Amino acid sequence: MGVVVLVTGVARHLGARFVAEVRRRPGVDLVVGVDVQPPRLPPEEPAGPAAPAAPYRFHQLDLRRPALSRVLAEHRVDTVVHLSVSATGLGSTNRSAVKESNVIGTMQLLGACQKAPGVRRLVVKSTTGVYGSAPRDPAVFSERMQPKDPPGGGFAKDAAEVEGYVRGFARRRPDVAVTVLRFANIVGPDADTPLSEYFALPVLPTVLGYDPRLQFVHEDDAVAVLCRAADEPAPGTVNTGTFNVAGEGVLLLSQCARRLGRPTLPLLLPAVSWMAVLARQTRLVDVSPEQLRLLTHGRVVDTARLRDTFGYRPAFGTPEAFADFAAAQGPGLLPPERLAAVTDRLTALLGPEGAAPAGPAAGPDAVPNRPRPPRS
Repeated sequence: MGVVVLVTGVARHLGARFVAEVRRRPGVDLVVGVDVQPPRLPPEEPAGPAAPAAPYRFHQLDLRRPALSRVLAEHRVDTVVHLSVSATGLGSTNRSAVKESNVIGTMQLLGACQKAPGVRRLVVKSTTGVYGSAPRDPAVFSERMQPKDPPGGGFAKDAAEVEGYVRGFARRRPDVAVTVLRFANIVGPDADTPLSEYFALPVLPTVLGYDPRLQFVHEDDAVAVLCRAADEPAPGTVNTGTFNVAGEGVLLLSQCARRLGRPTLPLLLPAVSWMAVLARQTRLVDVSPEQLRLLTHGRVVDTARLRDTFGYRPAFGTPEAFADFAAAQGPGLLPPERLAAVTDRLTALLGPEGAAPAGPAAGPDAVPNRPRPPRS
């Protein structure tokens, strides 16, 4: 019998895409989907007789309930891919309900896996948000670094707690190959994350005096990394442990705005915080305090282990991933071409040093103005 993969969080876009892809993988005999709500769309069926799809079964259940043990035993699951740790809840905006789903749901899942002798591999989707975002952070975070200012709440804290429980599970079940993937912000044409909602605003509120560095990972790369983690490692690679997942390179928030054609509205931090609270209350966009810190201080992670140990180099760098995301968005108030032309014109006027060049009457031998000596 081949591999039986259980996937949580299949009602979300990333979970549905992963299910459609893993069903095409050789050696997979069955894929079992679990979520509190049924998926909006059924998983994609591979086209043509040359690409047979593994059967798919869906179970609508809440991970906080103990029914998962029965599902693991019924299907003889040997690989579990946990994708339901999320910043937002399905059908609920209550923060306590989201936290319970993330943390309590993961605890119940790990308890069920611990009792299931057939489970041999566990993959957990986490986030680079576990490093936090603070003004004194290092320029680049590696997997072994501890945050100077750990996240005090929200999705990032949930993910940090989940990782703690996963480490405990790995100690209790050393026979299980455990992989934790810390994803940067996932973008793409169909991305459905809180940050993509922020970038969809017609005007982007920003914190005055800050231009944070951001990293992104394309949804295609995210699915490819998950598939590699759920499979046996390729020769010369190791796919167990903790890995940062992000596209190479960085973008400033101002560069993201220009690529989208969105004007920015720089405000003092208290004003932006007030607007974020108002946006959450009116359900316009979910800008959490942790996301506001990201949009203030930024975050960059090192992906050397992903390339050298895990054996995967993302097909999309951060600029390319964001460009694909931007191409799927509606036109902004400021066309990117016009915005780039204005920026280039200002750069030419100010010169490379940021100072205005000499006037037309000043030749190459002109003597710059010097301050006059004070009169005696």
